[in-house]
Amino acid sequence: MTATKPSNAGVRRPVDLARAHGLSAQAVRNYERDGVLPPAPRTANGYRRFTEIHARALSAYLALIPGHGHAASGEIMRAVNRGETDTALRTIDEGHALLQRDRETLDAVESAVAALSATRPQPQSQKAVPISVLAHRLGLRPATLRKWERAGVLRPVRDPVTHYRVYLPDDVRDAELAHLLRRGGYRLDHIAGVLGQVRGAGGTEALAASLGRWRQRLTERGRAMLTGAARLADYIDDGQPLGRALTSEANTTTLSE
Repeated sequence: MTATKPSNAGVRRPVDLARAHGLSAQAVRNYERDGVLPPAPRTANGYRRFTEIHARALSAYLALIPGHGHAASGEIMRAVNRGETDTALRTIDEGHALLQRDRETLDAVESAVAALSATRPQPQSQKAVPISVLAHRLGLRPATLRKWERAGVLRPVRDPVTHYRVYLPDDVRDAELAHLLRRGGYRLDHIAGVLGQVRGAGGTEALAASLGRWRQRLTERGRAMLTGAARLADYIDDGQPLGRALTSEANTTTLSE
């Protein structure tokens, strides 16, 4: 069967926009409903009339997602469609700032893992140690370790009998890593994020093996942000005057119905 073409030049159906991106027609309707696409004028019988401006908006939104995620990309598009370009750019700036923090975290992890490997520590006992022993080993005060715990850097368990803090071998590793990063000038909240990566990877050895993949993901995210910015710029430069006209037309159509 041959698909029926729109009768008006430049007018597109939801399915026409959807097929270009492997989406469903309902997804396109939902994007328009949620403000990701500018309002579409309706025909007398209530059908949406999509145009090239909607195709550009959809392309921009889908290109933004790999770099900024669904939520932020939706915020960006809705702000642009409201004519609030500064708000959209602020959200984009926040995405780049987050990417930069992730790069700094990766740099910190790489430096700390390299430092731990270079020190070649002697095998440690598999027994848990109290806070006084760990503090002495690191040359710190117990109060410092308690402060790190409050900041989410360390997660010691409690002895079931005495209820005192005790540090398992992984906790000792985390404390050593935190000590290295602290001497490097990193904030406690940043260190907590680094240690979250270490725990998620299953230790420094497993994390070291994944650092290359982690950096590649950040590179891909950065490139995706460039692509999304280019598509969004095309939409803003070429589409917004028409988008505002469509908004006005859509409002008039709604009132007449």
